[in-house]
Amino acid sequence: MISVALVSDARVRSLNRQYRGVDHATDVLSFPAEQGRPPSAARASVWRSPSREAFLGDIVIARGVAVRQARAAGHPRRVELCVLALHGLLHLLGYDHERDGGEMARLERRLRKRGGLEGGLIERSEMKRHRQTGSPR
Repeated sequence: MISVALVSDARVRSLNRQYRGVDHATDVLSFPAEQGRPPSAARASVWRSPSREAFLGDIVIARGVAVRQARAAGHPRRVELCVLALHGLLHLLGYDHERDGGEMARLERRLRKRGGLEGGLIERSEMKRHRQTGSPR
């Protein structure tokens, strides 16, 4: 079980600063249950599980960022929310695209294709980074 909260960009910025030391709003944050959870004010709703082991953690999505990213990607908000939720879920399951040599990116790509979802976050950030640096993929 997980909880998913759609919150303001300002709230995500605050959480990102508090938990990651990064002072800007990001699109999605994941808080695994075993590492502690953000203050309850961060979550729009909390699902309580009778078994603590069954609760994976919290996914917090910035509404405004999601809307802007959906517009930029040319797909509906609901698609963007699904892409963000999938990305957050993979983090809750222990994947880390910054350290895993592409394992999370490959799994995310496969799951998105199976679910009919367009371009994922990892691919978008890689494309953006390559455009900014002018380096090949």
